[in-house]
Amino acid sequence: MACANCKFRAHYDKDPKSIIGRIWRFHIRFCPGWKSYLKSLSEEERIAIKEKYNLK
Repeated sequence: MACANCKFRAHYDKDPKSIIGRIWRFHIRFCPGWKSYLKSLSEEERIAIKEKYNLK
């Protein structure tokens, strides 16, 4: 999936306060691709992603 290798996500991982990082964070709130990506992960991976990015 593109979300696993997203350059914007990499910017967020490197510096969450960067402009691109903040745009990515805003974008995942409504992105259907991100939601599909999360659904495609195993339960353990989904929990790890949610903890890493402080998601509900």
